[in-house]
Amino acid sequence: MSRTRTERLVNLVICLLSTRRFLTAAQIAATVPGYEHDPDDIRDHEAFQRKFERDKAELRELGVPLETGTASVFDTEPGYRIAHREYALPDIPLEPDEAAAVGIAARLWRHAGLAAAASSGLAKLRAAGIDVDPQATLGMEPMVTVDPAFAPLTSAARERRTVTFEYRVPDDDASTSRRLQPWGVVCWRGRWYVVGHDLDRAATRCFRLSRIIGPVRATGRPGAFVAPTDVDLISHVARWSGPVEQTGRATVLVPSGRAAGLRRWAHETRPGADGDQLVLPYADVESLASQLVRYGPDVRVLDPPEVREAVIQRLKEITARHDEVIATGTWRTDGGTR
Repeated sequence: MSRTRTERLVNLVICLLSTRRFLTAAQIAATVPGYEHDPDDIRDHEAFQRKFERDKAELRELGVPLETGTASVFDTEPGYRIAHREYALPDIPLEPDEAAAVGIAARLWRHAGLAAAASSGLAKLRAAGIDVDPQATLGMEPMVTVDPAFAPLTSAARERRTVTFEYRVPDDDASTSRRLQPWGVVCWRGRWYVVGHDLDRAATRCFRLSRIIGPVRATGRPGAFVAPTDVDLISHVARWSGPVEQTGRATVLVPSGRAAGLRRWAHETRPGADGDQLVLPYADVESLASQLVRYGPDVRVLDPPEVREAVIQRLKEITARHDEVIATGTWRTDGGTR
């Protein structure tokens, strides 16, 4: 199935799940990206009808409970909706690593190009006077902060196109130009990496996305190379990055009986009148800050200043996103932080 059709089917499911009333084919065409057409053009309208019939059949083959009916006895055209109770899955117990993988996938939804279209479709439904179910979970727009290089690199890996970019390592202020055949983008210890074949060095290499300077440019035609199927990208990044040495120490203040996760992690706990001071080992300031902001007002960083500033910056970013939500009326999740 093509990516375009996959996105259209996902958006169709989101649309039909987000309303309890039956939607006519015309309302769906005006709402769901991928069904745009001129209803006054006979050929264009017939093409839409064939496409819509194929998509309905595909959803039913996938087990999606697509219902046909009318909202009232006065309606002359049938509509469509998805039966919530038949569509919902039972509770699925997940192991911690499985839950983490699902969480990452959900937060990356925004960057798969689906959430923006889905949100746009729901806005069209509201504008047409159709009640949208506020509890429909697929109406949410998950959000995660990633490096600017993420989208062009994942696209190039999917299309098998060579990319060029400027890359800077910590030991050198000057950047160097790299030519890479990207095999995939993976997350390791809170950082994003691209793994592929370095054309200039004729070897497998991985690059941390946060160290890429400027834009990533795709060159050549799609399908220019074949990625190996026997390479474990995560294992390659793990070997390349080496063991993490937690040489840093941060002191945070937490109320008595709170932040149990940090207490298990702490090397030292010092009880006090205002709360307990925890001494936490860390290797990377940004990764530590990401962990600390999840505890909200229960954690206050006392030392060192670089960790305190990193946490403050994270909280400012979250506040800015919250202000954007209030201003636009678009609800998003931000990966579990608060």
